Amino acid sequence: MPKRAVRKKLRSMLRRRVYTSAVILAAGSSLRFGAQAKQFALIDSIPVVAYSLIAFQKSRQADEIIVVCRDGEQPLYDKMAADYGIDKYKCAVCGGATRQLSALKGVEATSRTAKYVAIHDAARPLVTTDIIRDVAFAAQEYRAACAACPSTDTVKLSDDNGAISKTLDRDKIYLAQTPQIFYKPLYEACAYSAVRDGAEVTDDASLLEHYFYKVKLVDCGNENFKITRPCDLYCASAVIMHRKEEENEEKQKSQKQSGR
Repeated sequence: MPKRAVRKKLRSMLRRRVYTSAVILAAGSSLRFGAQAKQFALIDSIPVVAYSLIAFQKSRQADEIIVVCRDGEQPLYDKMAADYGIDKYKCAVCGGATRQLSALKGVEATSRTAKYVAIHDAARPLVTTDIIRDVAFAAQEYRAACAACPSTDTVKLSDDNGAISKTLDRDKIYLAQTPQIFYKPLYEACAYSAVRDGAEVTDDASLLEHYFYKVKLVDCGNENFKITRPCDLYCASAVIMHRKEEENEEKQKSQKQSGR
C-alpha cells in the first residue's frame, strides 16, 4: 500500500468517534472587564458564555458539557442550559483559586468514560464547530492540541528595564487560544503532578509543556479572540453579523442552484 494511502487510513482510524467532555471555564474574576462578569455580558441579547455552550452543543466532537463557575452561580447555568436547549450539559461546579485548579476541578467532574477533555475559556464566544473539530482531530492524532493564531505583529522581547532585547521570529510565534484538547489520562497525570510539585502555569498547554510533552498547534484564524474589555463586545458582534451575512449568501446561492 502506498505511503500516502497508509497515512490517510491512519488518520481515518484516529478520527473515530471518541467520548469527549467539554469543560468551559467561567470562574474568572473579570478584573479588566469592569463591574459585570464578562461571561454574562450580552452580545446581541445572548450572554457571552451561552455562545460557547451552543457551539459545543452543536459539535459532533463533544459528548457532555461541564461549566466551571464562581461559587453560587451553579443555578444560573442550570437555567441557561435549559433556556438554550443544551441537553449535553451535565453540571456546573465551583472553580478553584486559580485557572489551573479550576480546569482540574472541571476535568474531575467529567464522566469516567471520557477519553478526551476539551478545555475552553467562556470568554471566547466566537468558537465554532469547525474549530472544535479541527482541534479534536489533531488531539486524537497527537494526544494534545491547542487552538492558536499565527502572530501578524512583530514581537519584541524586553529586558528588565523595558527596552527591546530581542526581536522574535514572527513566523514561529503563535497566540494560544482555546479549546485545548487532551487525552484525559495524559492531562490528569500532568495536572496532578503539577499540584504535587507546586508548578503554576497560565494555560493547559503550558501544563503539558512543563512536563516536556509536545502540544500540536492548530491554526484557527483570528476570529476566536477573547473578550477582555467592554469594547471587545462590539468586535464580537461585528464578527457574528458578518457570519450571518455569509450564511445568508450561501443559502441564496444554494436556492438559486436548486431552482435551475
